[in-house]
Amino acid sequence: MAASEVTRNESELRWEIRVNDRLVGFAAYQRTPDEIVFTHTEIDDGHEGEGLGGALVRAALDDVRAEGLKALPICPFVQAFLDRHEDYRDLDSRR
Repeated sequence: MAASEVTRNESELRWEIRVNDRLVGFAAYQRTPDEIVFTHTEIDDGHEGEGLGGALVRAALDDVRAEGLKALPICPFVQAFLDRHEDYRDLDSRR
C-alpha cells in the first residue's frame, strides 16, 4: 500500500486522507462543545479495500481523544469501526 497521510481540514469540517499527496477520502463532522458528530465517511472507489477508511477513522478518533471529547457516530462506517474496536469504545457518546 502506498504511504497515506491523515490531516484535519477544519475549514471543510473533515479529516482527509491522502495517498501520494492525492485526496482519496474524508470523514466529515460537526462539532458541539462536548463531542464530534461524524456524519459521513467516503473513500474513492479505486482505493476501497486498502484499509484507508480504518486508518482515517483511527486518526480522527485519536484527535477526538486528545481533545478530551466524545464521538457521536451518525455515519455507519464510524459506527461499525467503534463496534469492532474495543480500544475506541470509550469515545462513543452513545455508550
